Formats: sequence, structure tokens, C-alpha cells
Amino acid sequence: MTCVGPGLTLRFVTDRPDNRRTRLAEPASPPGETSPPTGFPPLLRRCWYGLNQAFRRRLQPLGLTPIQYTVLRNLAEAGSEGLTQTELNDRITSDPNTIAGLVARMEKNGWIERRPDAGDSRAKRVRLTPLGLTCQQQAAQVARNLLAEIQPALSPDQWRLFLEQLEAVAEACQRANQRRP
Repeated sequence: MTCVGPGLTLRFVTDRPDNRRTRLAEPASPPGETSPPTGFPPLLRRCWYGLNQAFRRRLQPLGLTPIQYTVLRNLAEAGSEGLTQTELNDRITSDPNTIAGLVARMEKNGWIERRPDAGDSRAKRVRLTPLGLTCQQQAAQVARNLLAEIQPALSPDQWRLFLEQLEAVAEACQRANQRRP
């Protein structure tokens, strides 16, 4: 295990004949240098943070947050049967405790309803209410408009390839999360 001390950053390079990566400790950026980091995690974080904040501001007039919209969208996609809280949790890749509180608040707002699941008396099935469907439809237009602002950064072919590659990385991250260190 390698620990990198103050003033050093870790960089991986693939310049070996066997394509294995080599770790190099390098001096960190000088104090006061403000160029954003360009590695995978920092770039992914910048994308996510920028998208989330832009979406949050655009949803604010509707009284929704991005995660609430994600719940409404997934329930709309599921149709009239709705989803169990476990299915909803799996779709939005969240923590079960987070979903429980989120669903309770959204039910209080009148956007969703919970009913016992016919197939499992322990489970609750979550469905959109008419108000929730209206909110979802309005927010979906906001999401489409935001995507229309972002997509021109890449050509249509580049965008398609980007999504395919991002899906592969997401699956690799899921597998890494399931393995024990």
C-alpha cells in the first residue's frame, strides 16, 4: 500500500509493454494554482455537481428537487402498478433509509401514495397521484430543456458513444462496489 504525503498527488500511467498501470507520485499543483483536476473522479464529480445544481435551480419554481423528480420519473415509467420501495431504491441507486424518508415526504406533499403490495404483505407499493403525474410531466420538460443545453457539447455520434462508455463505467463501478476490498 502506498501513502502519498502532503504536496504529492498520485498519477497512473499505462506506458508499459504489458499495458499494466504504473503509479507515480508527483508534486501537487503549486499553491494558488486553480486549474480544475482532470482525473476521472474529479471530472465525474464536476459533471454531476454542475448538472445537479443546474437542474435544482430550474426545478425550484415547481417545488421539486432533482431526487424527487427522479422518483416521480421512475414511478411514471413504471405505470399504474407503481413500484415497491425496494424496486424504487434499486432503480435510483440510493440508500433504503434515504428512500423511506423521501417517500414519506413526497406522500405528505400529495405527489405519491403508498399501498400494501398484493404479492407481499410486508412491502408497500408506491404509485403516482394525479398531482404527482402533473408535477412529473412539468419537470420532464425542464429536464429535456436542460439536456438540450448540454448535448451540443458533443456531436450526436459522440453523445451516443459517451453514453455507452458511461454505462460500461457505471457497471464496472457497481461490480467494484459489490466486491470486498
